[in-house]
Amino acid sequence: MTIKEYGSRYGDQLEVMGLVNALSDQAKAVEAGNLGRAEQMLIVQAHTLDTIFNTLARRAARNMDEYLDAAERFMRLALKAQSQCRATLETLALIKNPASIAFVRQANIAHGPQQVNNAPAPTGEASRARETENQQNRLLEAQHGERLDVGTAGAPSAANTDLEALGAIHRPKDTGR
Repeated sequence: MTIKEYGSRYGDQLEVMGLVNALSDQAKAVEAGNLGRAEQMLIVQAHTLDTIFNTLARRAARNMDEYLDAAERFMRLALKAQSQCRATLETLALIKNPASIAFVRQANIAHGPQQVNNAPAPTGEASRARETENQQNRLLEAQHGERLDVGTAGAPSAANTDLEALGAIHRPKDTGR
């Protein structure tokens, strides 16, 4: 209905069912992966925006001497059309040459509060903070619940033969102070 409304403003008599059928055919083509019509539409829009830019830029130049306010308005509109033309061409380039996406599993650790989610949450599970297992403790265990043997006590060295093991420490009884 919007296409019909805008088309009829300029004398075009558009039939609603013909528009619906044409748009339906184009939607099916896009679903099938054929983006030819979208590419055609974008290049036509880019050329139209370029024409608008050039027309408004020339009008700005003609008004530059006497009507500076009008020249500024025309130039602002011209630059907006130029920006839209560039964005349209960028979109067309992305359709024709999609950017390659690289998924990098890397933690960027910075000073201060930062949350890094490197792995996606399992399907159906919301992302939330969880209790994590201490990796150091896990590495020290050979099997579940069993600590690694750090080795047997070494033989005393011959460097300080006068040293002996300490005996039991005897403290005075607690006097309540």
